[in-house]
Amino acid sequence: MKYDIPYITTEAISLLKELITIPSISREETAAADFLQGYLEASGMVTCREGNNVWCMSPMFDLQRPTILLNSHIDTVKPVNGWRKDPFAATEENGKLYGLGSNDAGGSLTTLLQVFLQLCRNPQAYNIIYLASCEEEVSGANGIESVLKQLPPISLAIVGEPTEMQPAIAEKGLMVLDVTAQGRAGHAAREEGVNAIYKALDDIIWFRDHKFKKESPLLGAVKMSVTVINAGTQHNVVPDRCTFVVDVRSNELYSNEELYAEIKKQVKSDVRARSFRLNSSHIDRNHPFVQRAVALGRVPFGSPTLSDQALMPFASVKIGPGRSSRSHTADEYIMLKEMEEAARIYLELLDGLTL
Repeated sequence: MKYDIPYITTEAISLLKELITIPSISREETAAADFLQGYLEASGMVTCREGNNVWCMSPMFDLQRPTILLNSHIDTVKPVNGWRKDPFAATEENGKLYGLGSNDAGGSLTTLLQVFLQLCRNPQAYNIIYLASCEEEVSGANGIESVLKQLPPISLAIVGEPTEMQPAIAEKGLMVLDVTAQGRAGHAAREEGVNAIYKALDDIIWFRDHKFKKESPLLGAVKMSVTVINAGTQHNVVPDRCTFVVDVRSNELYSNEELYAEIKKQVKSDVRARSFRLNSSHIDRNHPFVQRAVALGRVPFGSPTLSDQALMPFASVKIGPGRSSRSHTADEYIMLKEMEEAARIYLELLDGLTL
């Protein structure tokens, strides 16, 4: 099927410009969700909504066919320091569209929406669901996790995030640990007490140096980083408590529960995981979508950054316009030609796909 890529791109860019002007910081996405829902309904689609998550299904939905989920998020981080442009004004200059959320992930969100509308007009061998989700930037419980249980079975998800339209077929997971070493208070001038900082040191060194055996060809080794530490109340008191935070990035060869069990065996301090929700994800290289992407010259890779893929218990691929390095930066932008490329590639990947 031949598609009017310039028209699709123009529509996606126009929609993105509107969204940039509507602040949608995580957990404050109501206005943006209202706008998108109105846009979809004006396009003739029947929408569903849970909180600030908005979705719709392709016409003639048939549970006997596989279903593809097209997903991206409407929320953004807060503007960082250093913006020279207005983050909530869509500014077009020299082929770039500036604005908060333009790259992460407005370009994906609006291009996927236009692709969804196009595919709905041309019968496919699969059903399609378009989902604009919220709270992705904070991995919030009211985001995509609250919607998935309401959807029919999903065979494949396309997650729109800035990947330069290369398919991320694996993604690292995340587990945050709160670690506490206990000592005994005493006067620093005398040989009193047990210094909790010194007790924590051995464990901190272990987190720095330990290497889990299984390394992924796509994602490499599990990465652990001590990122926050707190201890002590004043200079002359031996601290009786030292707490620190560990950021653990898992590969697809371990579940977060497996890593936690091994860590608990190795460290002397008390270790508590904030959650096990955000596991690593991956899809087989032989999956029909991945094979089609390779045939189109796309290069599969493993992504170190987290997305809503971590909450999807089914096959998924992360792919979208823009560059990850622009996300969460001052004067964030997306190239207009990147959105045109995305529209073309998404349609080449999805039109006529057989699962």
